[in-house]
Amino acid sequence: MAHCLSVPVWTLLGATEQAKAGSPHLSVPSRTPEAAASCSPPVLEPEAVNRANGSAGECQPRRNIVFLKTHKTASSTLLNILFRFGQKHRLKFAFPNGRNDFDYPTFFARSLVQDYRPGACFNIICNHMRFHYDEVRGLVPPNAIFITVLRDPARLFESSFHYFGPVVPLTWKLSGGDKLAEFLQDPDRYYDPNGFNAHYLRNLLFFDLGYDNGLDPGSPQVQEHILEVERRFHLVLLQEYFDESLVLLKDLLCWELEDVLYFKLNARRDSPVPRLSGEMYGRATAWNMLDAHLYRHFNASFWRKVEAFGQERMAREVAALRHANERMRTICIDGGCRRMLTPEIQYLMDLGANLWVTKLWKFIRDFLRW
Repeated sequence: MAHCLSVPVWTLLGATEQAKAGSPHLSVPSRTPEAAASCSPPVLEPEAVNRANGSAGECQPRRNIVFLKTHKTASSTLLNILFRFGQKHRLKFAFPNGRNDFDYPTFFARSLVQDYRPGACFNIICNHMRFHYDEVRGLVPPNAIFITVLRDPARLFESSFHYFGPVVPLTWKLSGGDKLAEFLQDPDRYYDPNGFNAHYLRNLLFFDLGYDNGLDPGSPQVQEHILEVERRFHLVLLQEYFDESLVLLKDLLCWELEDVLYFKLNARRDSPVPRLSGEMYGRATAWNMLDAHLYRHFNASFWRKVEAFGQERMAREVAALRHANERMRTICIDGGCRRMLTPEIQYLMDLGANLWVTKLWKFIRDFLRW
Protein backbone atom coordinates (compact mmCIF):
# COMPACT_ATOMS: atom_id res chain seq x y z
CA MET A 1 0.00 0.00 0.00
CA ALA A 2 1.53 3.30 -1.07
CA HIS A 3 2.09 5.91 1.57
CA CYS A 4 4.04 9.12 1.96
CA LEU A 5 6.32 10.38 4.67
CA SER A 6 4.18 11.53 7.57
CA VAL A 7 5.74 13.90 10.08
CA PRO A 8 4.22 16.54 12.38
CA VAL A 9 3.54 19.83 10.61
CA TRP A 10 5.56 21.84 13.07
CA THR A 11 8.45 19.46 12.52
CA LEU A 12 9.16 21.34 9.30
CA LEU A 13 7.36 24.65 9.78
CA GLY A 14 7.85 25.31 13.50
CA ALA A 15 11.59 24.96 14.03
CA THR A 16 11.67 28.37 15.67
CA GLU A 17 9.18 27.33 18.32
CA GLN A 18 11.17 24.16 19.02
CA ALA A 19 14.34 26.21 19.42
CA LYS A 20 12.60 28.45 21.95
CA ALA A 21 11.37 25.47 23.90
CA GLY A 22 14.75 23.78 23.89
CA SER A 23 15.70 20.32 22.73
CA PRO A 24 12.66 18.02 23.11
CA HIS A 25 14.62 15.20 24.71
CA LEU A 26 15.70 17.54 27.51
CA SER A 27 12.37 19.25 28.09
CA VAL A 28 10.64 18.68 31.41
CA PRO A 29 7.03 17.46 31.30
CA SER A 30 4.48 19.49 33.19
CA ARG A 31 1.07 18.53 34.39
CA THR A 32 -2.16 20.03 33.11
CA PRO A 33 -3.52 22.60 35.61
CA GLU A 34 -6.70 20.56 35.89
CA ALA A 35 -4.69 17.56 37.13
CA ALA A 36 -7.02 17.14 40.08
CA ALA A 37 -9.99 16.69 37.74
CA SER A 38 -9.04 13.20 36.63
CA CYS A 39 -11.33 10.79 34.88
CA SER A 40 -13.77 9.32 37.37
CA PRO A 41 -16.43 7.17 35.69
CA PRO A 42 -19.59 6.55 37.72
CA VAL A 43 -19.56 2.82 36.99
CA LEU A 44 -16.53 0.72 36.19
CA GLU A 45 -16.66 -2.33 33.98
CA PRO A 46 -15.95 -5.61 35.81
CA GLU A 47 -12.27 -6.37 36.25
CA ALA A 48 -11.12 -8.87 33.68
CA VAL A 49 -9.46 -12.08 34.70
CA ASN A 50 -5.85 -12.21 33.53
CA ARG A 51 -5.85 -15.49 31.67
CA ALA A 52 -2.19 -15.41 30.61
CA ASN A 53 -1.53 -18.32 32.97
CA GLY A 54 -3.71 -20.57 30.86
CA SER A 55 -6.72 -20.65 33.16
CA ALA A 56 -10.12 -20.95 31.53
CA GLY A 57 -11.98 -18.56 33.82
CA GLU A 58 -14.75 -16.28 32.58
CA CYS A 59 -13.87 -12.67 31.91
CA GLN A 60 -15.38 -9.52 30.48
CA PRO A 61 -13.96 -7.90 27.33
CA ARG A 62 -11.77 -4.94 28.23
CA ARG A 63 -12.76 -1.67 26.62
CA ASN A 64 -10.48 0.87 28.32
CA ILE A 65 -7.09 0.81 26.61
CA VAL A 66 -4.04 3.04 26.35
CA PHE A 67 -1.80 2.12 23.43
CA LEU A 68 1.52 3.94 23.29
CA LYS A 69 2.03 3.99 19.52
CA THR A 70 5.79 3.78 19.04
CA HIS A 71 7.43 4.57 15.70
CA LYS A 72 8.31 1.98 13.04
CA THR A 73 7.07 -1.01 15.07
CA ALA A 74 4.02 -2.24 13.12
CA SER A 75 2.01 0.07 15.37
CA SER A 76 -0.26 1.23 12.53
CA THR A 77 -1.53 -2.33 12.17
CA LEU A 78 -2.42 -2.48 15.85
CA LEU A 79 -3.98 0.97 15.60
CA ASN A 80 -6.36 -0.34 12.94
CA ILE A 81 -7.34 -3.20 15.26
CA LEU A 82 -8.17 -0.72 18.03
CA PHE A 83 -10.10 1.57 15.66
CA ARG A 84 -12.24 -1.34 14.50
CA PHE A 85 -12.94 -2.58 18.02
CA GLY A 86 -13.75 0.91 19.27
CA GLN A 87 -16.04 1.62 16.35
CA LYS A 88 -17.81 -1.73 16.74
CA HIS A 89 -18.53 -1.08 20.41
CA ARG A 90 -19.12 2.68 20.08
CA LEU A 91 -16.28 3.54 22.42
CA LYS A 92 -14.98 7.03 23.10
CA PHE A 93 -11.56 7.82 21.62
CA ALA A 94 -9.22 10.56 22.85
CA PHE A 95 -8.15 12.12 19.55
CA PRO A 96 -5.52 14.78 18.96
CA ASN A 97 -6.83 18.26 18.27
CA GLY A 98 -6.25 19.18 14.63
CA ARG A 99 -3.66 16.59 13.71
CA ASN A 100 -2.94 12.88 13.78
CA ASP A 101 -0.57 12.95 16.76
CA PHE A 102 -0.46 14.66 20.15
CA ASP A 103 2.03 17.42 19.23
CA TYR A 104 4.85 14.90 18.99
CA PRO A 105 7.72 15.23 19.89
CA THR A 106 6.59 17.39 22.82
CA PHE A 107 5.27 15.59 25.89
CA PHE A 108 1.63 14.56 25.96
CA ALA A 109 -0.79 16.79 27.87
CA ARG A 110 -4.52 16.38 28.39
CA SER A 111 -5.14 19.80 26.86
CA LEU A 112 -4.04 18.36 23.49
CA VAL A 113 -7.11 16.11 23.32
CA GLN A 114 -9.91 17.18 21.00
CA ASP A 115 -12.87 18.62 22.94
CA TYR A 116 -11.14 17.99 26.27
CA ARG A 117 -12.90 19.13 29.41
CA PRO A 118 -11.63 18.65 33.00
CA GLY A 119 -12.84 15.31 34.33
CA ALA A 120 -13.54 13.87 30.87
CA CYS A 121 -13.21 10.09 30.53
CA PHE A 122 -12.15 8.18 27.42
CA ASN A 123 -12.05 4.51 26.53
CA ILE A 124 -9.14 4.42 24.08
CA ILE A 125 -6.02 6.54 23.54
CA CYS A 126 -3.86 5.31 20.68
CA ASN A 127 -2.28 8.08 18.56
CA HIS A 128 1.42 8.94 18.48
CA MET A 129 2.63 10.84 21.53
CA ARG A 130 5.66 11.31 23.69
CA PHE A 131 4.44 9.47 26.75
CA HIS A 132 3.62 11.30 29.96
CA TYR A 133 2.09 8.77 32.33
CA ASP A 134 0.36 11.12 34.78
CA GLU A 135 -1.35 13.06 32.01
CA VAL A 136 -2.53 9.92 30.22
CA ARG A 137 -3.58 8.20 33.44
CA GLY A 138 -5.96 11.06 34.22
CA LEU A 139 -7.96 10.49 31.02
CA VAL A 140 -8.94 6.84 31.43
CA PRO A 141 -10.69 4.77 34.12
CA PRO A 142 -8.52 3.18 36.82
CA ASN A 143 -8.86 -0.29 35.26
CA ALA A 144 -7.50 0.74 31.84
CA ILE A 145 -5.02 -1.60 30.18
CA PHE A 146 -1.70 -0.07 29.05
CA ILE A 147 0.11 -1.64 26.09
CA THR A 148 2.92 -0.75 23.69
CA VAL A 149 5.12 -2.37 21.02
CA LEU A 150 8.91 -2.70 20.84
CA ARG A 151 11.19 -3.72 17.98
CA ASP A 152 14.78 -4.88 17.67
CA PRO A 153 16.61 -1.53 18.09
CA ALA A 154 19.06 -2.06 15.22
CA ARG A 155 16.24 -2.85 12.78
CA LEU A 156 14.16 0.01 14.13
CA PHE A 157 17.10 2.40 13.72
CA GLU A 158 17.60 1.25 10.13
CA SER A 159 13.93 1.81 9.33
CA SER A 160 13.79 5.17 11.11
CA PHE A 161 16.99 6.38 9.44
CA HIS A 162 15.68 5.69 5.96
CA TYR A 163 12.13 6.92 6.68
CA PHE A 164 12.81 10.07 8.70
CA GLY A 165 16.23 10.95 7.25
CA PRO A 166 14.78 13.57 4.86
CA VAL A 167 13.51 15.63 7.83
CA VAL A 168 16.64 15.26 9.98
CA PRO A 169 19.09 17.95 8.78
CA LEU A 170 22.11 16.29 10.36
CA THR A 171 21.85 13.51 7.74
CA TRP A 172 21.99 15.93 4.82
CA LYS A 173 25.77 16.21 4.98
CA LEU A 174 26.15 12.46 4.41
CA SER A 175 27.33 12.16 0.83
CA GLY A 176 27.93 8.46 0.24
CA GLY A 177 25.69 6.01 -1.60
CA ASP A 178 24.93 4.23 1.66
CA LYS A 179 24.29 7.03 4.13
CA LEU A 180 23.32 4.64 6.91
CA ALA A 181 26.67 2.80 6.75
CA GLU A 182 28.53 6.11 6.55
CA PHE A 183 26.70 7.38 9.63
CA LEU A 184 27.37 4.21 11.64
CA GLN A 185 31.10 4.27 10.88
CA ASP A 186 31.41 7.37 13.08
CA PRO A 187 28.01 8.51 14.41
CA ASP A 188 29.48 11.04 16.86
CA ARG A 189 30.92 12.92 13.88
CA TYR A 190 27.43 13.59 12.53
CA TYR A 191 25.06 13.38 15.49
CA ASP A 192 24.06 16.42 17.51
CA PRO A 193 21.64 15.54 20.34
CA ASN A 194 20.24 19.07 20.15
CA GLY A 195 19.83 18.95 16.39
CA PHE A 196 16.44 19.38 14.76
CA ASN A 197 14.55 16.05 14.82
CA ALA A 198 17.67 14.26 16.08
CA HIS A 199 15.53 12.11 18.38
CA TYR A 200 14.54 9.97 15.38
CA LEU A 201 18.10 8.69 15.07
CA ARG A 202 19.00 7.45 18.53
CA ASN A 203 17.13 5.40 21.13
CA LEU A 204 13.76 6.28 19.64
CA LEU A 205 11.89 3.80 21.86
CA PHE A 206 13.32 5.38 25.01
CA PHE A 207 12.34 8.80 23.68
CA ASP A 208 8.78 7.77 22.82
CA LEU A 209 8.38 6.33 26.31
CA GLY A 210 9.15 9.78 27.70
CA TYR A 211 12.72 9.30 28.87
CA ASP A 212 16.00 11.03 28.05
CA ASN A 213 17.36 9.19 25.01
CA GLY A 214 20.84 10.61 25.66
CA LEU A 215 21.39 8.94 29.03
CA ASP A 216 24.67 7.16 29.69
CA PRO A 217 23.86 3.44 29.14
CA GLY A 218 25.68 2.69 32.40
CA SER A 219 23.53 5.04 34.46
CA PRO A 220 21.35 3.37 37.11
CA GLN A 221 18.49 5.49 35.78
CA VAL A 222 18.30 3.26 32.72
CA GLN A 223 17.27 0.20 34.70
CA GLU A 224 14.99 2.31 36.88
CA HIS A 225 13.16 3.53 33.78
CA ILE A 226 12.87 0.02 32.37
CA LEU A 227 11.35 -1.25 35.62
CA GLU A 228 8.97 1.72 35.61
CA VAL A 229 7.79 0.73 32.13
CA GLU A 230 7.24 -2.81 33.44
CA ARG A 231 5.08 -1.49 36.29
CA ARG A 232 3.00 0.77 34.08
CA PHE A 233 2.36 -1.43 31.06
CA HIS A 234 0.32 -4.60 31.31
CA LEU A 235 1.72 -6.01 28.08
CA VAL A 236 4.68 -5.06 25.89
CA LEU A 237 4.29 -6.58 22.44
CA LEU A 238 7.20 -7.44 20.14
CA GLN A 239 7.06 -6.54 16.46
CA GLU A 240 9.13 -9.59 15.49
CA TYR A 241 6.58 -11.89 17.14
CA PHE A 242 3.47 -9.99 16.21
CA ASP A 243 1.10 -12.96 16.00
CA GLU A 244 2.22 -14.32 19.36
CA SER A 245 1.82 -10.80 20.76
CA LEU A 246 -1.74 -10.58 19.46
CA VAL A 247 -2.60 -13.91 21.03
CA LEU A 248 -1.38 -12.63 24.41
CA LEU A 249 -3.25 -9.37 23.85
CA LYS A 250 -6.47 -11.17 22.93
CA ASP A 251 -6.18 -13.21 26.10
CA LEU A 252 -5.42 -10.20 28.29
CA LEU A 253 -8.35 -8.20 26.88
CA CYS A 254 -10.72 -11.17 26.72
CA TRP A 255 -11.45 -10.43 23.06
CA GLU A 256 -12.58 -12.73 20.28
CA LEU A 257 -10.35 -13.97 17.48
CA GLU A 258 -12.13 -11.78 14.92
CA ASP A 259 -11.18 -8.70 16.97
CA VAL A 260 -7.45 -9.17 16.28
CA LEU A 261 -7.47 -10.14 12.60
CA TYR A 262 -5.35 -7.79 10.54
CA PHE A 263 -3.67 -6.69 7.34
CA LYS A 264 -0.14 -5.37 7.58
CA LEU A 265 -0.35 -1.59 7.16
CA ASN A 266 2.54 0.77 6.34
CA ALA A 267 4.93 -2.15 5.87
CA ARG A 268 8.20 -1.06 4.30
CA ARG A 269 8.49 -1.95 0.66
CA ASP A 270 11.53 -3.81 -0.66
CA SER A 271 14.37 -1.31 -0.72
CA PRO A 272 17.48 -1.21 -2.89
CA VAL A 273 19.37 -0.28 0.27
CA PRO A 274 20.84 -3.49 1.75
CA ARG A 275 19.73 -4.56 5.20
CA LEU A 276 22.22 -4.17 8.01
CA SER A 277 25.18 -6.55 7.80
CA GLY A 278 26.55 -8.31 10.86
CA GLU A 279 29.04 -5.55 11.59
CA MET A 280 26.58 -2.74 10.87
CA TYR A 281 23.93 -4.51 12.94
CA GLY A 282 26.35 -4.51 15.88
CA ARG A 283 27.16 -0.84 15.37
CA ALA A 284 23.47 0.08 15.18
CA THR A 285 22.78 -1.84 18.39
CA ALA A 286 25.69 -0.17 20.20
CA TRP A 287 24.51 3.25 19.00
CA ASN A 288 21.03 2.54 20.41
CA MET A 289 22.16 0.86 23.62
CA LEU A 290 19.36 2.30 25.79
CA ASP A 291 16.81 0.74 23.46
CA ALA A 292 18.87 -2.46 23.40
CA HIS A 293 18.67 -2.75 27.21
CA LEU A 294 14.93 -2.04 27.04
CA TYR A 295 14.34 -4.59 24.29
CA ARG A 296 16.37 -7.35 25.96
CA HIS A 297 14.45 -6.90 29.20
CA PHE A 298 11.03 -7.12 27.55
CA ASN A 299 12.08 -9.85 25.14
CA ALA A 300 12.84 -11.99 28.20
CA SER A 301 9.61 -11.05 29.98
CA PHE A 302 7.63 -11.68 26.78
CA TRP A 303 8.78 -15.30 26.60
CA ARG A 304 8.04 -15.79 30.28
CA LYS A 305 4.47 -14.75 29.49
CA VAL A 306 4.41 -17.25 26.62
CA GLU A 307 5.61 -19.96 28.99
CA ALA A 308 2.86 -19.08 31.45
CA PHE A 309 0.33 -19.08 28.62
CA GLY A 310 1.53 -22.50 27.46
CA GLN A 311 3.76 -23.27 24.47
CA GLU A 312 1.38 -25.76 22.88
CA ARG A 313 -1.61 -23.53 23.46
CA MET A 314 0.30 -20.62 21.92
CA ALA A 315 1.17 -22.69 18.85
CA ARG A 316 -2.50 -23.65 18.40
CA GLU A 317 -3.77 -20.09 18.76
CA VAL A 318 -1.13 -18.61 16.45
CA ALA A 319 -2.06 -21.22 13.84
CA ALA A 320 -5.74 -20.33 14.28
CA LEU A 321 -4.99 -16.61 13.93
CA ARG A 322 -2.97 -17.13 10.74
CA HIS A 323 -5.61 -19.40 9.26
CA ALA A 324 -8.34 -16.87 10.02
CA ASN A 325 -6.21 -14.10 8.51
CA GLU A 326 -5.80 -16.09 5.30
CA ARG A 327 -9.56 -16.68 5.09
CA MET A 328 -10.13 -12.98 5.70
CA ARG A 329 -7.71 -12.01 2.91
CA THR A 330 -9.63 -14.22 0.49
CA ILE A 331 -12.84 -12.47 1.45
CA CYS A 332 -11.18 -9.07 1.05
CA ILE A 333 -10.00 -9.92 -2.46
CA ASP A 334 -13.67 -10.26 -3.33
CA GLY A 335 -14.37 -6.75 -2.08
CA GLY A 336 -14.97 -7.02 1.67
CA CYS A 337 -13.01 -5.83 4.71
CA ARG A 338 -12.91 -2.14 3.85
CA ARG A 339 -12.19 -1.15 7.44
CA MET A 340 -9.16 -3.41 7.64
CA LEU A 341 -7.62 -1.55 4.71
CA THR A 342 -8.60 1.99 5.72
CA PRO A 343 -5.47 4.15 6.21
CA GLU A 344 -4.94 5.80 9.58
CA ILE A 345 -5.75 9.37 8.48
CA GLN A 346 -8.95 8.37 6.73
CA TYR A 347 -10.05 6.19 9.64
CA LEU A 348 -9.44 9.03 12.09
CA MET A 349 -11.64 11.35 10.04
CA ASP A 350 -14.32 8.66 9.74
CA LEU A 351 -14.32 8.37 13.53
CA GLY A 352 -14.78 12.12 13.95
CA ALA A 353 -11.25 13.41 14.51
CA ASN A 354 -10.62 17.00 13.42
CA LEU A 355 -7.41 16.86 11.35
CA TRP A 356 -7.34 20.36 9.89
CA VAL A 357 -3.60 20.81 10.56
CA THR A 358 -2.73 17.49 8.98
CA LYS A 359 -4.93 18.22 5.96
CA LEU A 360 -3.39 21.69 5.59
CA TRP A 361 0.09 20.22 5.60
CA LYS A 362 -0.93 17.65 2.98
CA PHE A 363 -2.25 20.47 0.79
CA ILE A 364 1.03 22.40 1.14
CA ARG A 365 3.08 19.27 0.43
CA ASP A 366 1.04 18.41 -2.64
CA PHE A 367 1.29 22.02 -3.89
CA LEU A 368 5.08 21.94 -3.50
CA ARG A 369 5.17 18.41 -5.01
CA TRP A 370 7.33 17.30 -2.07
